[in-house]
Amino acid sequence: MSTTDAGVPAITLTEAELDRYVTHAPTRGLLAGPGLPTDTDLLTFSPLRTHGLRTLGDATDGPFRLAEGLRNRLVIGELLNPAGMERESILLDGDTGEITTAYLFDPSGSRPFAPSLDTLLRFAAVTEELAGLRGRFAALSGQYGPKTVTEASRRLLALFEEDTNGEVPPYWKTAALIRPLALIAGPGTASGLTLDVPARVLDQEFGHGRVARFEEVDFPTTLTHEPTRRFLRETGLPEEAVLFHADTDVPLPTLTEYYTGERAGEYPLEDLPAHSDHLIRLGYLVEDNSLVIDGRTGAILTFSEPEATLYPLNTDVSTLAFTLWLLHHERTIDEHLGNELTTDAYDQLAAAMIQTLTSIDPTALSPATDWHYWTELFQDEAGGVL
Repeated sequence: MSTTDAGVPAITLTEAELDRYVTHAPTRGLLAGPGLPTDTDLLTFSPLRTHGLRTLGDATDGPFRLAEGLRNRLVIGELLNPAGMERESILLDGDTGEITTAYLFDPSGSRPFAPSLDTLLRFAAVTEELAGLRGRFAALSGQYGPKTVTEASRRLLALFEEDTNGEVPPYWKTAALIRPLALIAGPGTASGLTLDVPARVLDQEFGHGRVARFEEVDFPTTLTHEPTRRFLRETGLPEEAVLFHADTDVPLPTLTEYYTGERAGEYPLEDLPAHSDHLIRLGYLVEDNSLVIDGRTGAILTFSEPEATLYPLNTDVSTLAFTLWLLHHERTIDEHLGNELTTDAYDQLAAAMIQTLTSIDPTALSPATDWHYWTELFQDEAGGVL
């Protein structure tokens, strides 16, 4: 095996290394010739560089009763899932060139991934083009909104369908339907926040009359972050969304006011954060979590009653709105498909949702964030969040 440094490091194998395992001629030609990149944005082939070609039977060290055809699949890489998620291995059929995926802790649950290595690399490349709005997606650069989301999704899905006779594997169908959702709103050049979220986007998604917009009288004096005040007045937040319920019956209270008024005597005030007068409660999330804004900075946090702890949630109110929109829209898509996404590959859907969210709001990736509500809940298949 060798690697080369020509722009992107490539992993290649010698004919002798391939002889025992790979008989499929196009696959042999790729592995012995141009080779594989060590990493893409979605995949890594570093296990191939570390371990060389090895069968699934060898990689799992023989504890499983695997069908012979599965046992001889070759472990060549992994999906680059978000931190904290198990990595799914990429498997190659050396006789047919077909690519599947499976977890090494449960390899019997293999799933289709691509008809060939060459197709897999093309799929990864066009998905990266979407993320960078270049190549086949360059014409969409600078465009945002529902029409842009629909067009990006249509183009990506069509590219996948060309090479799979219309039978797009779950991972790539999820990529085509979920990743373009990051294009619903553009950078916050006008709002002073992370995103410029048009009010109509929320109205169209949640329904007219179901988006709460606040007045100046609703804001406590400690909400001094003007871009946040303007967003809550002009764009607003859904009154109810997946996991979130807004406080709309009374003016927005500080966390101190909430626990000395509506919840008087129910919670020890000494357990509140020291700056609770500057934390404004927008509403609540499930499992005894208040959703609050830091009135000085506009940062969005959760206050966990059981732990008496603040956790970062979103960069600001615009990315909170995006997150709520993302969750609601994903459910709309999946219901339209007869729950295909959640049934066929919940884990891959959760990974795509986390990657889409963090591409807009990297709060979960911050070294200061040791626990993140959204990413934990996205992965909760038993809870049925997605």
